[in-house]
Formats: sequence, structure tokens, C-alpha cells
Amino acid sequence: MTKPKSGARALGSGRGVTYSTSPLLASKTPPWRSRFLVALVGLAFAGLLGRAVYVQILHTEFFQKQGEARYAHTLELPASRGRINDRSGQVLAASVAVPSIWAIPKEVDADPEKRQALAKVLGIKRSELEAKLNPETRFVWLKRLADDETAAQVKALGLKGIFQDREYRRKYPEGEAAAHVVGFTNVEDRGQEGIELAFQKELQGRDGSRSVVRDRLGRVVEDIGDIVPAANGHDIDLSVDSKVQFFAYQRIRDAVAANKAKAGSVVVLDAQSGEVLALANFPSYDPGNRKHLSGEQLRNRALTDVFEPGSTMKPFIAGLALESGRAKPQTLVDTGNGRYPFQGAVITDTKPHGTITVHEVIQMSSNIGTTKLAMQMPAREMHEMFTAIGLGQRPQISFPGAVSGKLRPHKTWRPIEQATMSYGYGLSASLFQLARAYTVFARDGEIIPVSMLRQPHDEPVAGIRVFSPQVARDVRSMLQDAAGPAGTARLAQVPGYSVGGKSGTARKQEGRGYTNKYRSWFVGVAPINKPRIVVAVMVDEPTAGAYYGGAVAGPVFSEVTAQTLRLLGVAPDLDVRSQIVANQKAVPVEESF
Repeated sequence: MTKPKSGARALGSGRGVTYSTSPLLASKTPPWRSRFLVALVGLAFAGLLGRAVYVQILHTEFFQKQGEARYAHTLELPASRGRINDRSGQVLAASVAVPSIWAIPKEVDADPEKRQALAKVLGIKRSELEAKLNPETRFVWLKRLADDETAAQVKALGLKGIFQDREYRRKYPEGEAAAHVVGFTNVEDRGQEGIELAFQKELQGRDGSRSVVRDRLGRVVEDIGDIVPAANGHDIDLSVDSKVQFFAYQRIRDAVAANKAKAGSVVVLDAQSGEVLALANFPSYDPGNRKHLSGEQLRNRALTDVFEPGSTMKPFIAGLALESGRAKPQTLVDTGNGRYPFQGAVITDTKPHGTITVHEVIQMSSNIGTTKLAMQMPAREMHEMFTAIGLGQRPQISFPGAVSGKLRPHKTWRPIEQATMSYGYGLSASLFQLARAYTVFARDGEIIPVSMLRQPHDEPVAGIRVFSPQVARDVRSMLQDAAGPAGTARLAQVPGYSVGGKSGTARKQEGRGYTNKYRSWFVGVAPINKPRIVVAVMVDEPTAGAYYGGAVAGPVFSEVTAQTLRLLGVAPDLDVRSQIVANQKAVPVEESF
């Protein structure tokens, strides 16, 4: 056995390496290499130290927020929107909690079949769902204000990354009948129309918040920080009576259908408090389901549509003539043979009336008689009276969309224009403006402010005097006969109650001329000796044959007035049997327009 050579060592079991003879082990390592390696290690540690300083000292707040965003969430605690109630506390609009479905896109299960099932339950296309579930988006609403059935079906799918919260949706129990009063909100629960818009600030409340820690499945595991409670919105108590509103809506809806008309409106005012008891329009819409809502349905015509008021202006001219001392109720006016040449034009009545009293001018709705009364007074006096009753001015009411109508300065009036304005042509007003104007006669010469809100007491509100009490009572007597058996609107009579009012009929203006399309309306007060309500009715473009205001709008006035007085507990002041006998004996008069 040979002994190992000097300087060599045995390695393993009989195998050995001679270090002195190995070229790899015998070579010398250059000093710069070791220094380079040490420098690299030093630079790495310096980089880590710099990064630590950057993260933990210089930008610690940013990185803390980024870290918290992975597990900490702020949940919104939505405030419940205030209710809208009628004058007796009946709910017209209220908020109810409903599920809303949302997702964290990058966590949603990628299984195609499950996603297809989700799209089907949500009622959207698969492509639309995929667009919503963009992985770069941290949060997305899949369906807001869903129904409970949809929410249950989504939960049953068991998809990861899909979550549900409760939001508030508005419910409108009165539906179409009160739509133009309450209006509606959008998906963010902000008012868009009606009272919802007018009182947005009071109704909306203030949302709260809650900071929580969620696990990877979206479950809340811990509260962090203080909870900021939500402050619910305030309730709004309206002056509207839901029963009067519903009945008025039904009657105008039926009248539009019966007369094959385009649209219609009704306004009911409390003549003592100035409260709006009803404001109804047709066509209408369901505030809770607006998928196919059109502009025609949305328009609050009683406030937004203006028209030439026609014969409803005649009582004001008579009142001004009496107030100024230029005439008395029994003053005679020669209306001739029904044709009156004036300033190059011819003013006509529907038939010759001859010489009649001022009282009969209103009862028979004579254009010629009204013109002769108007031309006795300066244009300035007429203009001041029109302004005093609210024409040409936007109604001061807490409601969006009310318009001012048209009333030109009196200095621009030509004589023929003053004449036509006396019987309602050449100026314009909304139905709401006309209803308020007639409070002058209901309140013994005072025009009163009107309100959509419930007043804290039932005492009469203070008004602004336009006519003396005696003049107002004299005009009321004229209005009673105008709506009486021998007047132009006998169909406006109410069984058991005395009423007074004035019908109006006007051709619609298109461009610079007038068409054969009509608007028909009636405005009146009841009961006549102690008026409690003012009711105004308008039917737009009746095409079933009748178009005079007394024949088209009068019956709606009669039905709405009767129902309203009964609901208000106003006792009848006439014997029904005597009314029937008087109607059988009288010959009605056809109105002029």
C-alpha cells in the first residue's frame, strides 16, 4: 500500500484531492472582485435602508392609507328622506329600504356560466356585465334599488365578490293622482320635480358613516373609529287633501276622455286660508315607475301652461267699473244687434242682446258690453287692476315651474288692444293664476296669498284689497246668475249649494293667427254667500263636438265642488227641489268668446 505524498490529504473513502496541484484551487482571486461583492451587498443594504426611510418616515401617511384601503372601509349610513304628507297626515311619498347590489370586480368569480346566470338575474346583457366588472375598477354598482326577489336570486348564486347593501327608494301611494304635486327623485334620492324638488334641502337629511375592517370575503369583522349617525330628513306637511286631489284627478281624466281632448287641469283653493287643496293634471304618470315617461305626462299644466283667459276676465272689468263709480249693477249698456264696429275691427256677441244692465253683461257674457265698460276707463287703471290680481307675475308659491304669463305695459296698448283685453284676449295667464285671482270675489275684495303647505291655523289669512266688500258681493251675484239656470254655464250648478263663476272659451293661437282648436275652462266660487272654495277647470282641445267652457269644463267644476264641500263639512245652502224647478223653466244663454 502506497503512502500518501507529503502535502496531500485523503478525502472520503479512498478518494483525495491534491490542493497544490489543482489549477482551480491554486489560482489567486483578484482583490477587486471581493471588494465589488462587498460593495454590492453594501449598496443593497443602503437601498433597503433608504426605502425604509421613504416608507416609514417620509411618506408614511400615504402608505398607511394604502394599507388601510386593503382591509378598512367606510360604510355610508344613508339618511332616510323625509315623508311628504297631505293635510291630514296621509302619506303621499315615503322612503323604504331596498337592496342594492355591488361588486369588487377583481374578486368576482370568473366562471363563465356563473357570470351568465348573474347577468340573467340582473336583467342585463352578458357584455354589459363584463363591462361593469372591469378588473381595474375597485367598486361598481350592478343594480341599485333592486327588488327583494332579485336580491335573493343573486345571493343564491353564491358568487364571490358580489355584495349587497340597503338603500332607500321612494314610494308614492297616490300614484298618478298626486304625481304633479309630489314629483319624484332620481336614483341618488335627490328631488327632480314637484315638492320633492322644491323642498330638497329639508327632505334629504344628512348621511352618516361607519368605518369598519372587512375580511377578504367582504364581511365586517371590526368597527374602527367613531360612528357618525345619519340625520333623517324633515317631513313636509302639504295643504293638499288627498281625497279632494284623487277625486279632482278622476274627474278631469274622465272629462278629457269624454271630450276627446288633449289634456286638462283642475285647481282647488281654500278661499279662507289660501291653501291649495288639489292640483291635478291629465295626462299624468306613476312617480314610482317612469320607464316610459314623456314630456306630455310630466308637464304640470295648471302652473306651466298659459293661455288667453277669455271671458273669465269680464267680471274684473265689471268690478273695476263699479269700484271707480262709473257704473252700478243696474246701469244700462247698449250692446246693439250683436256687432260693434270699433277701431277698424268688429266686436261680436253670439247673438243680439240689445240694451242690458251691467249685471246682465256678465250673466250673458257680452263682449260688446264689456268693451264699452272698459273703454270708459284709462288703460293705466285696467293695467293696475290686472297687476293687483296677479297677472303678469310669477305666483309666489313654493313650487317649481310656475310661470308669470303675459301682460304688456299699458303705455303700449292701442285702443283695440284695450278692448280685447277686457274680454281676455291679448294677455295670458295660467289656470293657477286665474284660480288665485278669483279669491278677490271669494274674500270680499281681497286677493290672498296661496300656499302648498299646511297652515298652522284655520283662520282666514290677510289679503290685499282690490275691490270694496260691496263691489265683490255685487260681482258674486253676477257670477251666480252666470252659472245659474239662465246663464252661460248652467251645467256648473251644484245640487244643494249656491255657486257662482265664469266660463271661458278661446281659440288657440299658433304663430300670428288663431286656429279652430279651443281651450275651455270655468272658474268659480262656492257657496256664493260665504265662499269656502275656489275651483278652476281647464280642458285643452276638446274635439267631441262641444267646446264652450260652460258645456265642457262646467260639469267638472260641478262634480269637484260638490265633493270638496262635502269633504270639508260645508252644509248645503239650497233646496235641491227648487233648483230643479228653476232649471226646467230657464232658457240658457250661449257664451261669447
